[in-house]
Amino acid sequence: MPGRGEDRGMAKLILASASPRRREILALTGLPFEVRAGSGEENTEAKEPEEMVRELSMRKAKEALSSAETGDVIIGADTVVALDGSILGKPENEEEAFSMLKQIQGRSHEVYTGVTVIRKESGERAEGPETVMEGTKETVTFSERTVVHVCSMNDKEILEYIKTGEPMDKAGAYGIQGCFAVYVQGIEGDYQNVVGLPLSRLYGYLKTYRGELE
Repeated sequence: MPGRGEDRGMAKLILASASPRRREILALTGLPFEVRAGSGEENTEAKEPEEMVRELSMRKAKEALSSAETGDVIIGADTVVALDGSILGKPENEEEAFSMLKQIQGRSHEVYTGVTVIRKESGERAEGPETVMEGTKETVTFSERTVVHVCSMNDKEILEYIKTGEPMDKAGAYGIQGCFAVYVQGIEGDYQNVVGLPLSRLYGYLKTYRGELE
């Protein structure tokens, strides 16, 4: 999605993510933005889910920072699924997808999304206790947690869901906004957070810049 034209000298909103789901969610703000997905590896030594997603979201945002111009606002995000303290990432094959779905069926698990917002070379300070200044760059980093309750699934149902192809590019091997919705008994927290971007909380920061980005 195009952002502000550079010839107009206006600030741009940049989404540092290749996720089509995050693009769809961010579009709900009505703000124009560009997508500049990085190529960095999603590796971290962090042990806790909150720390992990914050660190990875920061890394993604910083990777897009080099190509940004003064005043541009960059969003980095990362999502993980946690079950009993273990992280369930994206399955590498159908066997891993089956194993993950087998673990989460009939139980509750947590989804964490970390978000980093960087405004390049800004002297202003956004509101909120999670705002810090990093040199001349204004940076906000936070994580959001949502609990997801999954209905019981038998092996046949799991295999049929895997055949849809949905699990293969998603943390925890499912997409709450897709066919898996029939197995979601309920959630506690932000639905959009499970999809990949806690929009309401993010917009609380972005609206500070709305007049500069529109």
